[in-house]
Amino acid sequence: MFDMMGMMGKVKELQEKMKQAQHELQYLTVTAESGGGLVKATANGHRQLLKLDIDESLLTPQDRDMLADLVVAAVNKALAEVGDKAKEELKSKTSGLMPNLPGLDLSNFGL
Repeated sequence: MFDMMGMMGKVKELQEKMKQAQHELQYLTVTAESGGGLVKATANGHRQLLKLDIDESLLTPQDRDMLADLVVAAVNKALAEVGDKAKEELKSKTSGLMPNLPGLDLSNFGL
């Protein structure tokens, strides 16, 4: 028999765990680089760019186009990596609270 009260309790617990986990994502950071480390981008679990480090050697007019490409590459890599890491963190924080449902996508929870 289906335990509706038990399920409602699990849903409430899941909501609280999700809220806490989403708050903690601001402290989850990833730094990615491009150009062999000439450009480094740091992003948090909310997929916000926090820091961008550019080697001085790239700050010349003739390297302008290459610099733009390296910045885009580093930022995109950092955002992708932190997104994956945030999903794993969220999954671990909520494990055991929801049944294993095929097709359950946690990306709707701010990730």
